[in-house]
Amino acid sequence: MYKLTRTCCIALLLGTALPGLHAQQRHVFTAREAADHAVRNTLVLRNLRIDRDLRESQNREITGQAYPQLSGSFNMQKFFAIPVTLLPDFITPQVYGVLEEKGVKDGSGNPIQAPRTEPQFFPAQFGVPWQSNAGFSVQQLLFQPDVFVGLQARSGAMRLADLNVKVMEDSVRSNVLRGYYAVLIAEKRRALLSESVARFRKLLSDQEKLYANGFVERLDLEKTQVGLNNLVTAESQLAGFARLGKASLKFAMGLDQRDTLELRDTLSAEAVKGALLEASDFRYEDRSEVQLLNTAADLQRLDLTRTRMAFLPTVAAFWSYNRNALRQEFNFFNKDLKWFKSNVAGLSVSLPVFDGFQRQQRTRQARLRLDKTLNEKRLLEGAIDFQREAALVVLGNALTALDVQERNMRLAEKVFQTTRRKYEQGVGSSFEVLQADQDFQTAQGNYYQALYDALNARIGYLRAVGRL
Repeated sequence: MYKLTRTCCIALLLGTALPGLHAQQRHVFTAREAADHAVRNTLVLRNLRIDRDLRESQNREITGQAYPQLSGSFNMQKFFAIPVTLLPDFITPQVYGVLEEKGVKDGSGNPIQAPRTEPQFFPAQFGVPWQSNAGFSVQQLLFQPDVFVGLQARSGAMRLADLNVKVMEDSVRSNVLRGYYAVLIAEKRRALLSESVARFRKLLSDQEKLYANGFVERLDLEKTQVGLNNLVTAESQLAGFARLGKASLKFAMGLDQRDTLELRDTLSAEAVKGALLEASDFRYEDRSEVQLLNTAADLQRLDLTRTRMAFLPTVAAFWSYNRNALRQEFNFFNKDLKWFKSNVAGLSVSLPVFDGFQRQQRTRQARLRLDKTLNEKRLLEGAIDFQREAALVVLGNALTALDVQERNMRLAEKVFQTTRRKYEQGVGSSFEVLQADQDFQTAQGNYYQALYDALNARIGYLRAVGRL
């Protein structure tokens, strides 16, 4: 029994803790797949999609105002004291009027006349203690300016919500692609440094053997050791940068930091050059930001129409059916006693007459907001022209620099290989080998930095022309 109870407790504790645990996952992505994953899972975009769903729900709410509105009611009440109404004394004047008309006299022989006093009142109670009412009513809105325009604006509001999502998607894709290539560059440079470290260690091992036989000086060993130490430090720093870049990429993609992320793409200059687009067929509407402002302007035109139509009447039809019960005691469910019914239908028209010139000012504000949006669109189109021109120049310069750095890297590699062979044949110095290796490392670093700049320039160009 004890063992069973302990087992149950352990199972209960594990069951409570398991929902908080995260099973580590392994992800392998190309650059495009990484961007697509981020678009699907980034919380910022999820919130924007929630905003879109909210907009859709609000549209349905507006649509609901155009449907018949049906309501029912039931109430029951008991008057512990029936309200009292003061009625004017209409009996006394009538009685004295008859006596005067007939000439009736009092005991002294004088004609009877109505007393000359203030009008008198006497209290009266109307109604019964128990009252109940049940019924329902239907109202159909026939015309209301703001609802009429709201129905027209539904599709535009949904386009605006969709475009808000699209604008953020472009930003997320751009950030993820830049981060993806930054990690690839850092890992590639770390791999190159690892190769250099291996070369330096072999060189140091060879020099130690030559030093033991008296063929090289101690100074050569120390120079090689200094270079090796610097390379190991740089390799460690690049490894940290690569881990940090991958952590940043996971965050941008909406991945858990405990997951494993592997990058499938490889770096190549052909990927940059082959994806260059012609800008001759560019249209401003290719940019989601322009589409967003166009839709916003359409909605503001509808808002201007709504404010201008505010002088029109609101028209609604209604029908109401009610049953009433009046009782001296609580016996509403007695089938022998009647419920009195009322049945009414009608048309309601509400017409604004004077609102202190509020409508004119609302119309003016709507016009100003529309003018502001149109100005923002023209400003954005000018900025896009500049972005396209600048992106094309930056991409052209980046491709030129990439070609130059690629030739320099190949040349530096050739110089290094030649210098190392000379050293191995005994006709060169270790200093020349160290210098050639450092030049080769520098050329490699410059090439991959140029490649990263070209990739960034390509991303900037594609985003500028709306083709990301």
